Amino acid sequence: MFRIALVLTGLLVASSLQASDKNLEKVGQTLQSLYPATTFTEVRPSPVKGVYEVIMGKNVAYTDETGRYFMFGHMLDMSSQQDLTAELLETLNRIDISTLPIEDSIKIVHGNGDRKLYLFSDPDCPYCKRLEKELQKLDNVTIYTFLYPIDELHPQAADKSRLVWCAKDQEAAWKALMQQGTPPANSEEGCQNPIERNVRLAKQLGIEGTPTMILENGKFAQGYMEISELGTLLEGEKQ
Repeated sequence: MFRIALVLTGLLVASSLQASDKNLEKVGQTLQSLYPATTFTEVRPSPVKGVYEVIMGKNVAYTDETGRYFMFGHMLDMSSQQDLTAELLETLNRIDISTLPIEDSIKIVHGNGDRKLYLFSDPDCPYCKRLEKELQKLDNVTIYTFLYPIDELHPQAADKSRLVWCAKDQEAAWKALMQQGTPPANSEEGCQNPIERNVRLAKQLGIEGTPTMILENGKFAQGYMEISELGTLLEGEKQ
């Protein structure tokens, strides 16, 4: 009897999962027929009965089975004080760091350089300058800095970025500019530079402000941080 009960339980679970899969497939088909111009990456049940979590590329929304009503925003589990949408967005927005064109960045190595950090920085951004001073305190890290001038905020940043890139010693030129405010004096005129490519790359990655850092695991971290925060960030980047 016990074995029979186990078999029946297994059949009921399998039947339930099959019905659930069919329902999700039906919801997905409904959404695609209603919104043919949108690519729905995945449809899955949310923690709320009758509400489905819909993934569209790197965006998340919630809908009912008819696809008529959409909710954009964050779903919170108030019992655990957990932002369920934030966790999903963080996963969706991770990037493959192997695709980053590090040849278009300034490479600075501290210590053995074991840890890796990818930084998008504007030479006229005050928070970038503050962050740069904290980054100098980090040990055993390789920092790849992509010069990313934001013209709308800092009209002279693009010229400064080109001067740094075309300097004989890029690392020294960058540090002097960010820490002492001293622009490069011996830049090579007319040299090829990646500044425009960096701007396009930042926009493709959805980076709208500086400083923005990317960790080895593809996670993004934005804004100024003190050395203690940076250390914690790098320690947890394998997760």
